[in-house]
Amino acid sequence: MHLTHQRGPLHDLPDSPEAYDAVLADVVEQALRRITPEGNLEHPDCVDDIGDTSLGITSLLAFAWQRGKDPRLPEVVRRSLAFHLRERVYVEDNPGYPNLRARNTGLPYARYVLEAGAHPIGDWPSTVWALLQAVNVLDGAEGLVDDEQRSQLLEVAQGYWRWLTEATFFNPQEAGNQAIGCVVGGLMLARHLPDAEGESVRARALELYTGEIRAHRVRDRGALLPPEHGGAYDNNYGPISLSFLAQAHRVSGEQMFAEDGDALARYLDARLTGGGFDNGGPRYSEQHSAFESVLGLRYFGARIGSDLGRYRGDSRWARYACKPDGGVDGHFAWMLVWQIQDTTRWHREPSPAPARHQLRAGTVSVAFDDRMTPAVVEAAGTYYLAAAVGRQHGFGPVTDGFLMCRPMGEVRVRDLRADGLTAKLVTKPVVGRDHVLRHVRSLYVTDGETLWTTVAVERLDGTPYLLAGLPYAEDDGDRVRRTATGTVASAGTLRLTHPRATGAEHFDARAELLQEQAAFALAADPRGYGNPDEGWRHLVSSTALEAGPVPGTPDDLHVFAVRYGSEAPLTVSVERNGEELTLTTDQFTAVIGPDDDQGEPRLALRAVSR
Repeated sequence: MHLTHQRGPLHDLPDSPEAYDAVLADVVEQALRRITPEGNLEHPDCVDDIGDTSLGITSLLAFAWQRGKDPRLPEVVRRSLAFHLRERVYVEDNPGYPNLRARNTGLPYARYVLEAGAHPIGDWPSTVWALLQAVNVLDGAEGLVDDEQRSQLLEVAQGYWRWLTEATFFNPQEAGNQAIGCVVGGLMLARHLPDAEGESVRARALELYTGEIRAHRVRDRGALLPPEHGGAYDNNYGPISLSFLAQAHRVSGEQMFAEDGDALARYLDARLTGGGFDNGGPRYSEQHSAFESVLGLRYFGARIGSDLGRYRGDSRWARYACKPDGGVDGHFAWMLVWQIQDTTRWHREPSPAPARHQLRAGTVSVAFDDRMTPAVVEAAGTYYLAAAVGRQHGFGPVTDGFLMCRPMGEVRVRDLRADGLTAKLVTKPVVGRDHVLRHVRSLYVTDGETLWTTVAVERLDGTPYLLAGLPYAEDDGDRVRRTATGTVASAGTLRLTHPRATGAEHFDARAELLQEQAAFALAADPRGYGNPDEGWRHLVSSTALEAGPVPGTPDDLHVFAVRYGSEAPLTVSVERNGEELTLTTDQFTAVIGPDDDQGEPRLALRAVSR
């Protein structure tokens, strides 16, 4: 069973001018076959997200004409543009639309669903998308459409902008990608207006960004991020926001878009595994965008010097939006235009700078959450999620059913590279059910092929073990396949357990169930509207790797040691000398020293000579 949406890395797609010309030629031939006598270019199966789609294909045809001057295209562009202006521009309020600030304004908008009163909640983003399609057509209209048609389109585009910013509440779905897209629409529209009017629209767009988006950013993993559907980041929409920030910077030159894009890009780089797998977000826990993300990942990957193109996109939408039959759908067409216009090339090397919320070397990576607990571990092509026990989620020591990974105080981190090894030491003060404060010291060391995790904590009562992750998925060529096992060894005992109870609150990795599906099943609101991350937090238990303590450790310590990526026997010796703790494996020796004068942990590391 494969994950539905996560496929090949986006930087594997050819992005030469010749490759893009072939894509546009394909769109042209499809459009010429599809266009109706009325000028409609919509896919016959399109029902929702429809208000911008015919105009989107028109914009692609206009762009293709500017590049190649195909003599068949001017007449098609004029007919299809006339269709949109005549049939897809609505000026009467949509019955049931809840977000109007002023009624019966007569301003134009686009509908998410054409039928009056059918799912009107989507009209705001559909109008943003229609505005962006319109300004793209305007950009390519010179020499292609007559003055009257261009004037009509410009008037509609101005009306879309006013409807979005005057007639309705701004960003009613709290969706960062939609809001930044609207700002981009205003910035691009401003270039087509007379100086004073254009400057007014530009100023309003910048004001909306600073006051309604930038001022409401949400902090996660040390970064300030544009909120996405009420959360800090969404693994589908977040990279789309990155593309809008790239276009905003390209169009306006305003430094704040570059700064915010850099911050989002570094955040995404840290949470993204080396293999490009990611999950999580307030709307689509595992669904990934594709061509919609290319511009942002490529543009900001080059700016921050990292290989963001490793992000696994949905190859079915590799070049443009399409229906199950593969036919082009004009939705989001501007992203294809912008990525062709942008000449940035993919940066294909990882950033050499250590990141607090990431450990990465070779084919091994660990993405840490806001509390510096692993969120995803990657080794030997297998991805491990945080496991669940007794409604508690994470990686860490467990005693009497209590998981010790939630810090009660400052979390300290030390990064180190030595002898071909990359390491991260994380120290946390943690309070157990007995109200005793203990210091959990977690050391992660990798040679780029395997990952050693060693956790030391003051002696625990009972029969403790290390909750060491939920094996969830593995690479399978250019796809990601569900799994319930992993290649793991432990210096103590090791067992793979599965929930004994049944129901949505208990995730058994052996079942043909995606994490996304399980998360939505536990979410409070319907699929597509609920927050799967909130739902997943209701998980009671899951499949889990459980590692017993390392034998022969000092009497006042429990130490756990696990290696991901190899099943070869693992031995670890532990010595204590005052406040200094020495851990020795057959690959390395690590010395965790007493904290320095600022309370920061000390770490020394050397490879074992062979």
